[in-house]
Amino acid sequence: MMTFLQEAAQQTSKTAQTGTEIKDSGELIWDQLAGWYNSFIAHLPNIGIAIVVLLLAYFTSKYIDKGIQRLLQGRVSQASVRRLAGKAVAIVVVIAGIFIAMSVLDLNDVVQGIIAGAGISGLVIGLALQGSMSNVISGIILSFRKEVRVGDWIETSDFSGEVMEIQLDKFLIKQADNNMVVIPNKTIIDNPLKNFTLTPRMRVVVSCGVGYKMDLEFCKKLAIDAITEKFEQKDGEEVEFFYQEFGDSSINFIIRFWVDATKKKQNLQAQSDAILAIKKVYDANDINIPFPIRTLEFNNKLQMDGTAPTEGE
Repeated sequence: MMTFLQEAAQQTSKTAQTGTEIKDSGELIWDQLAGWYNSFIAHLPNIGIAIVVLLLAYFTSKYIDKGIQRLLQGRVSQASVRRLAGKAVAIVVVIAGIFIAMSVLDLNDVVQGIIAGAGISGLVIGLALQGSMSNVISGIILSFRKEVRVGDWIETSDFSGEVMEIQLDKFLIKQADNNMVVIPNKTIIDNPLKNFTLTPRMRVVVSCGVGYKMDLEFCKKLAIDAITEKFEQKDGEEVEFFYQEFGDSSINFIIRFWVDATKKKQNLQAQSDAILAIKKVYDANDINIPFPIRTLEFNNKLQMDGTAPTEGE
């Protein structure tokens, strides 16, 4: 009986202690909530100022984004680069607004932690995306280059075609066979690039040959006159004719002249027209343009009737 009473007393004591602890915990939570409420009320003016700063930063960034794009409209032809520049400046404005708002709320330690973390994160991300960032930076550089623009006919890295688009990370050209080629911007920056569109005049070279029995001076005059009549040469330009070598079946020469051309197709068309003109004038004057000839010589004597010659014959 005595043991039962002792256990009951202990249980009652524990229950009373537990109730006291619950009461203390409830008071602690209430006090904490009250402290947060009082702090919120005390900082309410600063919170209002921080919200105003964030709103101002947001709407200001919108106007700055559009303003930057309008400012670059006549200087940068690529829309993607203009959008990137506008968004970048807008993001800087928003981030500045966030930092100002946090400073108003007396969160300087948090701001410093964010800046430190952003620096480390930026380094890690930069190393991980080194190749992609290189292409993006190259794209930005290309957007300010006047040597290459959308619509130009270029040749680079064993590819030639019309520039269709210059994006932030890649270069799109359409070849003469209508195939699209995607070239990383870094490749364009690091390799030589030939732009046919930069100059309105292009020199065309045509190769040909005449027979060994022909009058070389007469052949030269005929070719020069035919090309001069077909293609107008402007100031400082002339049709140039050069014999180059004694070939297997002909004496070979090249003839060079200038035409209005900004694309490879125009160059090919001029070559075709020049070949037609030279062939026409040579045919009219009986000038031989020989094809390769092989002479076969048989030193043994063969009988026409198919019998082999006898010894001593």
